[in-house]
Amino acid sequence: MSTQNPTWKIVAATAALGTVALLAHAAAPRAGGDPVARGKYLVDAIGCADCHSPLGMGANGPERDPARHLSGHPEDAVLGAAPALTQGWSFVGSDNVTAWSGPWGTSFTANLTPDRETGLGTWTAEQFVETIRNRRHLGRGRPLLPPMPAEFYANLSDDDLRAIFAYLQSIPAVRNRVPEPLPPAGS
Repeated sequence: MSTQNPTWKIVAATAALGTVALLAHAAAPRAGGDPVARGKYLVDAIGCADCHSPLGMGANGPERDPARHLSGHPEDAVLGAAPALTQGWSFVGSDNVTAWSGPWGTSFTANLTPDRETGLGTWTAEQFVETIRNRRHLGRGRPLLPPMPAEFYANLSDDDLRAIFAYLQSIPAVRNRVPEPLPPAGS
């Protein structure tokens, strides 16, 4: 399955993504006190893999690449310039769903695996919680960029955010250095 050289596609921006995530959370049963199981449940219900796991073309069309689960935008993916936005559309996304371009510039989905060099392997649970709460990288760095619906996820409890982090620390590490965000064209 190849994720190299993705192209851009236009997507509609809505708050539905976060709304669905919070509705799934509200109806979620507790996972028997096991934070990793609870975290997996939340990651699956919220749909983190929808953006943080690259798509590739499989036998039946686009599908997630299991070898790159939650590893973010592939470092070997080459994108051309994002197309101009048309009226009624607020941003465009790459066809592998890991790069997004809009008025903020271009953002790339982060590597959420526990890789120590390119993912969350050196992070603490508190840094993860602060990142979501403050909507800033490591809780105090650059802002988290669209389409990451951090304003919705900031409503999760500290226990749920720690459970998500525990699950992310339990999955296989994938070495994948995601590019830094790009500023808007002309800035």
